[in-house]
Amino acid sequence: MAARRSGAVVAALMAVLVGLAGADFAADRAECADKLMGLATCLTYVQLAATARSPTPDCCSGFRQVLGASKKCLCVLVKDRDEPTLGIKFNVTRAMNLPSACNIPATFSDCPKILNMSPDSKEAEIFKQYGIEHEGKNATAAGASTTGKLYILLWPLN
Repeated sequence: MAARRSGAVVAALMAVLVGLAGADFAADRAECADKLMGLATCLTYVQLAATARSPTPDCCSGFRQVLGASKKCLCVLVKDRDEPTLGIKFNVTRAMNLPSACNIPATFSDCPKILNMSPDSKEAEIFKQYGIEHEGKNATAAGASTTGKLYILLWPLN
């Protein structure tokens, strides 16, 4: 059963990779086909109908590998998420939350710059929204941390 499932995952990823290498895609997307192989184990978490509650350690390892090889390829995958020739639909929210879910310091908010997009373009909107949501969480966490330190400093010692 596990072998059958992993075979299906590899087949789905191959469909994505073939789509990325297709003639209709720009050269920057075609360069990503081999680099995205590390994400094969993430499909059980990021596919549109996925039921996994969290990414597997193998997925996180693969994500780290792809991030190290080419962050541009991750940006391209998110940007082209609705491209019909990809052959797979994935939950973009889960995909963009992989850094957090895997405890890997990474962000997608710089993708418009990496992909040479106008920051105000429709294509850049998903990355802009991601930045707004994650900067707000980071500011809240930083504020809580600072408040906590202040509270400790003011706590009476007796």
